[in-house]
Amino acid sequence: TQVKMRSLGYCALIFTLLLICTDCTQIRSLFPDAPSGVYVIQPKGVNTSFKVYCEMNSGGGWTVFQRRSGGSVSFDRKWAAYKNGFGNLTQDHWLGLRKVFALTRNQSKKWILRVDLWDHEGGTAFAEYKNFRLGNEKTAFKLHVGKYSGDAGDAIRGAYQGIDQNGYGFSTVDRDNDGCSPCLFGDIAETKCSLSEGGGWWYSRCGSASLNGHWHPSGEHIGWASGLHWLTWKPPAPYSAKATRMMIKSM
Repeated sequence: TQVKMRSLGYCALIFTLLLICTDCTQIRSLFPDAPSGVYVIQPKGVNTSFKVYCEMNSGGGWTVFQRRSGGSVSFDRKWAAYKNGFGNLTQDHWLGLRKVFALTRNQSKKWILRVDLWDHEGGTAFAEYKNFRLGNEKTAFKLHVGKYSGDAGDAIRGAYQGIDQNGYGFSTVDRDNDGCSPCLFGDIAETKCSLSEGGGWWYSRCGSASLNGHWHPSGEHIGWASGLHWLTWKPPAPYSAKATRMMIKSM
């Protein structure tokens, strides 16, 4: 009915059968009992739809853009892969910077970034950031985050001064935006953080957060230069998480 169509907001009925919403948050609001899984969305102002994994637990309505749980999917990839995405949406994957930008470019919406961490001893931790968004590709998909909350520590802004990743562009082995020319760490001169860290990230003089490095199994997860690192979480030695998840939700 006309009234029902109005209630759908920005959702569109295609062939009166297929319902496409702008993000996972809208799916959750329209269908409170919708299960976690793969859905098709089309952000406002974007001409094409695409698939995402919607996490309907943890408050529901989260769009997952990074998941790590093992070493089966390599995250040691170049710019094009990080831009467009890779992996399996129901398992380990990177959704793609272009899609995350498409979601967060709408300034009429405010977004929360949630980072979930699982350790090798059965524990968990999380970090949340208000006002999350990415810049466009001309800015190298520059990272913007607001106020932090959680129990994992604010690794994006860093464990010490001078390594704040907020406001930095994304770096890969073939697209360097990390600010090192070189960066000196004791007697080590680092010219490209993505090489030592083993994956793409918003590096700022490398920094304290890097969740796209090499995955390490239990018993071999401490002390590596490359890992699933959130260095404000389990100091002092670099601790590589067993699993990670990054996801966003509109408010």
